[in-house]
Amino acid sequence: MAAQREWFEKDYYQVLGVSNTASDSEIKKAYRKLSKQYHPDANRDDKAAEDRFKEVSAAYDVLGDVAKRKEYDEVRSMAASGMGGFGGGGNPFGATGGGQFNFEDIGDLFGGLFGRGGGRRGGGSGPQRGQDLQTSLNLTFLDAVQGVETSVNVTSDASCQTCAGSGAEPGTMPVPCPTCQGAGVVADNQGVFSFSRPCPACNGSGRKIEHPCHTCRGSGVQRRNRQVKVRIPAGVKDGQNIRIKGRGGAGRNGGPAGDLFVTVHVAAHSLFGRNGDDLTLVVPVSFPELALGTNITVPTLAEPVTLKVPPGTKSGRVLRVKGRGVQLKSGRGDLLVTVELAEPKNLSKEQKKAIEALADVMDGAALRRHLETDAR
Repeated sequence: MAAQREWFEKDYYQVLGVSNTASDSEIKKAYRKLSKQYHPDANRDDKAAEDRFKEVSAAYDVLGDVAKRKEYDEVRSMAASGMGGFGGGGNPFGATGGGQFNFEDIGDLFGGLFGRGGGRRGGGSGPQRGQDLQTSLNLTFLDAVQGVETSVNVTSDASCQTCAGSGAEPGTMPVPCPTCQGAGVVADNQGVFSFSRPCPACNGSGRKIEHPCHTCRGSGVQRRNRQVKVRIPAGVKDGQNIRIKGRGGAGRNGGPAGDLFVTVHVAAHSLFGRNGDDLTLVVPVSFPELALGTNITVPTLAEPVTLKVPPGTKSGRVLRVKGRGVQLKSGRGDLLVTVELAEPKNLSKEQKKAIEALADVMDGAALRRHLETDAR
């Protein structure tokens, strides 16, 4: 691949707002954030945002490709050092004293970076990967816990259904560009060396469409609504992103499609809550049940279970039911049951008499007598 002149002029790391030591994941994260911020769909009729989006995309096209990034770093490093260090005394051509320039060696050294005229050709802009897309999906609590297969609606550029993405009218095919002979780049002579630049005749695609598709007008893509099937794994959490590889925006010039990221929003359940892979449940109990102990029946995601409440249990105590939580690949969580005292309201005559009788045998004043003595 030949280096582009823009590589000397543009600091792609600065464009994406990352350091030149950033990891691949950091670069991808920065690109997603900026492309979403400046995407034309979110900034209609905003030329500045459109230009910024193109700049971000161009930066990621280089830094997001391991081979391109390596070559870009080498070019930038050579430019920063004045292309020195290749010969004695800092001479970029390796000549010392009265030595002679060896242009063949120079061609071998720089051929891969500067694309000498008559040398090997780069791929120009060539196939371009489609954009990553983002959408959201609302799920019920049970669907999120148990997993579900569903679909989401996406409006985006997709491969043209008429020409299958070729850009050519059905029954015809693109032909190699006669200007660049299908290379996608042409040489821009600069003395001994020549820089490669995208072919102006084919915009770097390396092909010419003599009979453009009547549907997409030669672009190979069309904007349309489509349904994408999504398999939601069991135990997905609220706010979690599900990646669907290859179901994002359509690629250009035969490039691969981008990915689709689905953000899951989980609705609350009328009974259950969730804490990691554990389910939570609040169960009201009476004072006699807490004081004397009892067995209570509690619901689960499957059949109900019987839970023992020990005598003297305090309100707010959490009792654990093993293996009745959320099923994940790493195992299944538990059901955490909080027993909570239900305070009586609007007592009937019988209930009031019963509580008064209990008050007679339970001396509340005696329980507080230590407060009087300790305060003196």
